[in-house]
Amino acid sequence: MTERWTPAAVLIDMDGTLLDTERVYLQSAIAALNACGYSDGVIELCHAMIGIPSPDCERMLRNHFGDGFPFDDVNRAFEAHCADIFAAGLPLKRGAIALLDALDAARLPKAIVTSSSRRTTDLHLALAGIDNRFDAILTRDDVSRGKPSPELYLLAAARIGMPPQACLAIEDSNPGVAAAHAAGAITIMVPDIVPPTEETRRRCRAVLPDLDAVLPLLHRKAW
Repeated sequence: MTERWTPAAVLIDMDGTLLDTERVYLQSAIAALNACGYSDGVIELCHAMIGIPSPDCERMLRNHFGDGFPFDDVNRAFEAHCADIFAAGLPLKRGAIALLDALDAARLPKAIVTSSSRRTTDLHLALAGIDNRFDAILTRDDVSRGKPSPELYLLAAARIGMPPQACLAIEDSNPGVAAAHAAGAITIMVPDIVPPTEETRRRCRAVLPDLDAVLPLLHRKAW
């Protein structure tokens, strides 16, 4: 914590970091599985899927419940539950707008790096009113391997013309931190639902309570 950082760009996860969506996804996944008759190990499994791309979540579900798992039925119930909640509004995480404003003022390029699909990402950023605030938006559809692979972060850095080592990555999940760290980015974590493991803590330059704590840290370390 004594070294200075000189980030030339900021790479930001979306769900659970900028958007307060992970709780909705968790609640909806549990409800959908229960509605389809599944209860054994559901809560633990849903926690383990946080930060993981949807195709990998499908594999985890089939591995847990067997090849006959009705993924399409569960997914329809999941999406309907999410839609009911998001109809009332899509909330931002505390400190999100202040952070984006500060990065604009510092003239730092910024990119979204998310495990969500392009369709979901575009929709949710628009619903939150921040779809026009990024220099690049990278989703799971842009790569062959999602988080915890570093592929998304490496592509995001390349897309904005910066080496990953010059980028600050802000993540909320253990798989996201693994991806950013493996890419070589300066990684900080603002945990959402699942706390950091000890391995995750070792990969981070800092673990912070919320986005409001990011700006003071950046001012001390870089600006």
